[in-house]
Amino acid sequence: MPHLHPREVLLGAQGAAGFLPVCDHYSGVEARMKKSLQLQADMAEEFGACVFDVTLDCEDGAPAGAEVEQAHRVAGFANTELTAMQARPGSIRRRIGARLHPVDHPYFSSDVDIVLGQSAAALAYIMVPKVESLADVEIALVAMDAAARGKRSSPMPLHVLIESPAAVHQVFDIARHPRVESVSFGLMDFVSAHAGAIPSSAMGVRGAQDTHTLDQFHHPLVVRAKLEIASACHAAGKVPSHCVVTEFRDTQALELAARAAAGALGYTRMWSIHPDQIRPILKAFSPTEAEVELACAVVLEAARQEWAPISLAGKLHDRASYRYFWQVLERAHQTGCTLPQDVLGFFASGGA
Repeated sequence: MPHLHPREVLLGAQGAAGFLPVCDHYSGVEARMKKSLQLQADMAEEFGACVFDVTLDCEDGAPAGAEVEQAHRVAGFANTELTAMQARPGSIRRRIGARLHPVDHPYFSSDVDIVLGQSAAALAYIMVPKVESLADVEIALVAMDAAARGKRSSPMPLHVLIESPAAVHQVFDIARHPRVESVSFGLMDFVSAHAGAIPSSAMGVRGAQDTHTLDQFHHPLVVRAKLEIASACHAAGKVPSHCVVTEFRDTQALELAARAAAGALGYTRMWSIHPDQIRPILKAFSPTEAEVELACAVVLEAARQEWAPISLAGKLHDRASYRYFWQVLERAHQTGCTLPQDVLGFFASGGA
């Protein structure tokens, strides 16, 4: 294996999609949090990589009046999983995050104090919903940093949820913030914020034979918002995360939606709200076998030539195309695709 790793020589090649798993699974009910974390561990073992994040939910997961108890529960789960991983040296490091209440919610401060105060070292990121502006980002970070001070070696990454038409207009500024790692789209609140001007059908996914219903992939205002978020993220080198599909029992509809999010709208990550959604999302966001095969050939030959320009199958390639094909391999690894041993060596030496 050449001594120069793709992440070193291909400036910016890691990009947004390489750092984060393509699926972000949300869970807030105690029994489901336990099952989600066990499933994460099982699938990490199966695929040899952490193929989806688990976000423990303080917002929608907390019954009214039990918000403090929920925050303690989330912190406890995160710490338990960290202890379990530390007890198995060499095991795959799994990623766990937490969604807090919005910055203007009465329980935001207690969420921060409890979740970060108790489990900052165990968490990979914090998700803050209903972010409206750069000012909200700063409010969140000041509180987070105060609670996590002295408890972790690096600043806590922030994921934000854009849920209103006003926030969409601010998304480029929000995505550029150096601490923002990912931006998600909150479909339901976005539609509701239009006071009936967008039909409820835009919260769903129309059937395969339906060519008329204005669903979330065909209503112009919804599609525009999704594109703005994706564009802002790619401009800033951040991860655009697509919203949920509520038709969780219709795996065909989910996979079609995930393919549209990835292929047509430029999203590199997607929310899951039910365990049955995880594998279809992984499948939809995975590169095809042909894409992986070509990417392997290009990257391996480029590495052998110390990243100088090459000719392969009658086509010229240089670092511009190397970046693209390296990102294909990053996505393949993050989605559990089978890779040849010489390509896996890049991930063993460079981390994943």
